[in-house]
Amino acid sequence: MRFSRVFGSAVRAGWRETFPLGGREVARWFPGHMAKGLKKMQSSLKLVDCIIEVHDARIPLSGRNPLFQETLGLKPHLLVLNKMDLADLREQQKIRQHLEDEGIRNIVFTNCVKDENVEQIIPMVTELIASSCRYHRGENLEYCVMVIGIPNVGKSSLINSIRRLHLKKGKATRVGGQPGVTRAVLSRIQVCERPLVFLLDTPGVLTPRIESVETGLKLALCGTVLDHLVGEETMADYLLYTLNRQQLFRYVQHYCLGSACDDIESVLKRVAIKLGKTHKVKVLTGTGNVNVVQPDYTAAAGNFVRAFRSGLLGPVMLDHDVLAPCTDEAP
Repeated sequence: MRFSRVFGSAVRAGWRETFPLGGREVARWFPGHMAKGLKKMQSSLKLVDCIIEVHDARIPLSGRNPLFQETLGLKPHLLVLNKMDLADLREQQKIRQHLEDEGIRNIVFTNCVKDENVEQIIPMVTELIASSCRYHRGENLEYCVMVIGIPNVGKSSLINSIRRLHLKKGKATRVGGQPGVTRAVLSRIQVCERPLVFLLDTPGVLTPRIESVETGLKLALCGTVLDHLVGEETMADYLLYTLNRQQLFRYVQHYCLGSACDDIESVLKRVAIKLGKTHKVKVLTGTGNVNVVQPDYTAAAGNFVRAFRSGLLGPVMLDHDVLAPCTDEAP
């Protein structure tokens, strides 16, 4: 159920129309294993028949690494938009149209945790390979597919999901909720018997220069960079701004706040008290040191962001602002 209608337009009086980005810097999280990983991917291309690019369905139009297209663009390409269960996909057709305008024709939305739509991937891959020129791999009966993407979008989860469906086997690659779990291009992993398909898992690789501060904030909310590089309170503030702009007020219900609010300090204070996230601070007064209990804003912000990431605040489309101009231009 959408919680937005409960509050009406009155609560939005005086709320922010834009997010203040002045003075903020985009963290460049491009450690050595990313640069090495991209070079290793490039050198492995001659062994690959197709590329599967995995991205987060909550940011389908933002944050994809343009270096992938530049360095790996000659191979057949399938874009998998994962974590569809966490994304508001009411405008899925507009998302597809936007991507098709960029030349991306082969798209599938998935939820690898529950194996949703994953069964479409191997047939799509085999069809893409069959309709392409395999050059020196033409006589090879097995298919080799490289799985690429930015950090923490579910590449390893996708590989494990495909194995579950086609081989009835468990995990072949380590999965984690933090960026940077896969650190090297791994050995080939068999995921299907007929046809014989092997996947190459690869480390997540961000672009060295994130295009804008707002894109950086979206990437941070989706967990593709380490939280402390952006700051939990900054991320929580951008999340609150986004939820309010889209009239997604489930956070009010989740934290029993009573009413929606556009002031992050006020929200985090109430969240901290609700969760018992407080700490004692010594304050020097005229009569000596006094212990004062204060809300732990950082802990509350972290909980707020984790609630979003796990879907407790409802499905959200972080690229709603990118889709809006597309809607306005439609005839």
